[in-house]
Amino acid sequence: MTSLTHLDDDGRARMVDVGAKPVTRRVAIAEGRLETTAEVVALVRSDGLKKADVLPTARIAGISGAKKTSELIPLAHIVPLDAVSIDFGFEERAVTIRATASTTARTGVEMEALTAVAIAGLTLHDMVKAVDPAAQLGGIRLVEKRGGKRGHWRADASPDPVDPAHHPGSATVLVVSTRAAAGTAEDTTGPVIVDWLRERGFDVDEPVVVPDVDVADAVRRAVAGSPSVLLTTGGTGVNPGDRTPEATLAVLDQELPGVAEAIRSAGRAATPTAALSRALAGVAGRTIVVNLPGSRGGVGDGLRVLDELLPHLLDQVAGGDHAPRDSQRQDGGADA
Repeated sequence: MTSLTHLDDDGRARMVDVGAKPVTRRVAIAEGRLETTAEVVALVRSDGLKKADVLPTARIAGISGAKKTSELIPLAHIVPLDAVSIDFGFEERAVTIRATASTTARTGVEMEALTAVAIAGLTLHDMVKAVDPAAQLGGIRLVEKRGGKRGHWRADASPDPVDPAHHPGSATVLVVSTRAAAGTAEDTTGPVIVDWLRERGFDVDEPVVVPDVDVADAVRRAVAGSPSVLLTTGGTGVNPGDRTPEATLAVLDQELPGVAEAIRSAGRAATPTAALSRALAGVAGRTIVVNLPGSRGGVGDGLRVLDELLPHLLDQVAGGDHAPRDSQRQDGGADA
């Protein structure tokens, strides 16, 4: 059994010294649930409780709780939070709570994510107790974390070092277009990407189409599903509503600026305005994430670039070695 790091050699509680650890991007996801009645669930969903704004209030409380974690838990470090988000779901007799916390630091944010769930859940309990004083908050647990010594860990993973939640041949396509989501414009890029992926053996569903305002939640949900590849299209320009790069950066553990620049370069050969693209590429856990432009031509340029890079990139993310010696450059250099 591994020794407990919060105890010294004499069994006394201590604060772990993390000064020698590297600064890396770390993400933690926690969840919990408030068991209640079907009537309360309906009231929460419709904002029909006497204490109004139930979910926004619980969300703000959870975020505030995450920020105060080091004050509430004696041996927790003060962590500079990059972001905290809280999502709610509904079952017949329960409200589910899911918190995602991220930081760029020497230690993780598991406790911040767990605290966010607990405080959001307690706030929900306070809001519904007049209708259901028997409501029960429980099931609070860490479900996933990325970064640090363990790399990518999931609660539902087996002891085998290969993450069973990661599907080596799966892919997700996310179309970011307010007009397409509203049905006032046709999605002309998503199907092209899906066909391209299927031709290369990926298991991929039909494109997910979301408005620009929902891109952050959509990217976060897609990455939580641990596909091998997440390709987005749209929302990469300088229009005030374009937020795909920001949503992507929030989930990345590593950026791949060379991939993004190669796609921009391919686009510039035909369309000078491709230089205005703010698209990103990188790795989130074991998922390769690439932003593609929102036009069919731009998507075609990007896919041609990925045709050459994606197989090797997938191998690298899965832990493979560099390309065989006879396939490397004649100057003896290894592939990145």
